[in-house]
Formats: sequence, structure tokens, C-alpha cells
Amino acid sequence: MNLYASLIRTGVPAAVGWLVATALKVGLDLPADAVTGVLTPAVIFAYYGLFRLAEEHVSPRFGWLLGYARPPKYDTPEVTRAA
Repeated sequence: MNLYASLIRTGVPAAVGWLVATALKVGLDLPADAVTGVLTPAVIFAYYGLFRLAEEHVSPRFGWLLGYARPPKYDTPEVTRAA
């Protein structure tokens, strides 16, 4: 389930970033490739950061806007000491 959750929570912001960047470049007189190349990662970063903070500090329900209700949890491996 951790793999699924992490893939969904990466894919949803990437899709939203691409869609928003594509929509924003419609009225701009700039090279489309350059605008998309700059806006897409910026929007992904902002979208993920905003809803991750909201999920952490406002309500866990904001996790659904990242595609999955809660962040993946990773088990910490136990460290054994050599004698």
C-alpha cells in the first residue's frame, strides 16, 4: 500500500501542475515550451506544498486533494549492533 499511496500522491500533483501550466500559458505571448517547462514544476511544488501543509496543520482531509487520504508510512528497519 505504501508504493500505491506514494505513486498516487506524486502523480496527482504532477497532473494538476501540467493542467494548470497548460491553462496559464493560453493568454501569454511567450514560447509555449519555455512557459510549460518553468510553470509545470513550479505549480507542482506549490500545489503539493500547500495541500501537504494543510493536511498536516489544518485537517487530514486535505490529503484527498493529493489523491490519497494519508501520506505513506515507511517502516524504519531495526539496526542490530555487531558485538
